[in-house]
Amino acid sequence: MGRCFDYTALTLVIIGAVNWGLIGFFKLDLVNLLFGNMTWISRIIYALVGLAGLYLLSLYGRVREMGRE
Repeated sequence: MGRCFDYTALTLVIIGAVNWGLIGFFKLDLVNLLFGNMTWISRIIYALVGLAGLYLLSLYGRVREMGRE
């Protein structure tokens, strides 16, 4: 279960990173383009990406623990 959640969070963060890259390089907000400017679904997507990023902060501690094994 944990590994599946890790991959889901990682996928969401990659989607967020690609979106930020598109904004930076081309001024193109893909979430805004697909779902509208701050509609309820775009807000959910942004919130999920943010939560996934916060969750992946725990990866630092887990990687450090794996190095000790």
